[in-house]
Amino acid sequence: MGELTGSEITKFVVTAAVWAPSVHNTQPWRFRIGEHEIALHADVGRRLSAADPEGREMLVSCGAALFTARLALRSLGYIPETSVLPDAGNPALVARISWPGRAAVSEYERLLFGQVRRRRTHRGGFEPVPLAPSLVAVLQEGAAHHGARLPIVADEGRRALLAAAVETAEHEQRLDAARVRELASWSPPPGSPRRDGVPCTSYPARMQRTEPNFPGRDFAHGHAWGLAQVGSVPPPRGTGVVGLLTTAGDSPADWVNAGQALQRVLLTASMCGVAAALHSQPIELPWLREFIRTELADRSYPQLVLRLGAVIQTAVSVRRSPADVLLA
Repeated sequence: MGELTGSEITKFVVTAAVWAPSVHNTQPWRFRIGEHEIALHADVGRRLSAADPEGREMLVSCGAALFTARLALRSLGYIPETSVLPDAGNPALVARISWPGRAAVSEYERLLFGQVRRRRTHRGGFEPVPLAPSLVAVLQEGAAHHGARLPIVADEGRRALLAAAVETAEHEQRLDAARVRELASWSPPPGSPRRDGVPCTSYPARMQRTEPNFPGRDFAHGHAWGLAQVGSVPPPRGTGVVGLLTTAGDSPADWVNAGQALQRVLLTASMCGVAAALHSQPIELPWLREFIRTELADRSYPQLVLRLGAVIQTAVSVRRSPADVLLA
């Protein structure tokens, strides 16, 4: 491959970054590109005003896009230099990324980048296949690389307590009219041409109950939407390995770095054939988040509940085109 121009590099990076995960697939990011720099901005118009009034989940999502952009640069052999939240007067400016140097791409980086478009968020239970302890350790090391932790909730009682927190939050949020309307606005119907939100090709038509139960969102909001069960085999019912993504602090910079840690964990897991289910419901309710922080997270700040496990995925996601996320 010959030397790429600055515009070719930026186009490649943004095309990859849009495949980062985001809450309700809101894709709350915009990019301003220069010849040798990319500026990542939060698209505050896509913030969930009911579920995420402080913009915490929005910045976690932008952090995932930031990690993906940095990984895309590494896949080209460039060394990314990143400044997170560089302008106190412009909190929507999440990061500036440049690439002044070159270095050979490692096999791990190459394989990790290969998962950017393949990774899918799972919504349901898992097969009763244990995860290798060595993989769990690698995922925890990856999270620590960005200043986050991934403690595993292995104790049966504590896992049931966390499941109860998710169930409680899901129940409360289904009774909140503003949240229900907001969720519906990000749940396009079958056949929709939209390239954002959670399409019915990415969740099961019948919600899978696990034991203990970690309920997912009702994206179909009462309609018979979603993926039908394939064959006559009962759906998986295992919870998988349950963990918490946490940070020592709870500042906007911590939220961005939690997003970077999340994407690294998700891509590494995907590389090893492991899917992840994500639960943000109890983290969106301040009193439940504080309960999890004090009772289950050693007083660190929970940013997300994760379940990891083996499953055959058929979900299809959507993303906006790079042209739709560029700032003039």
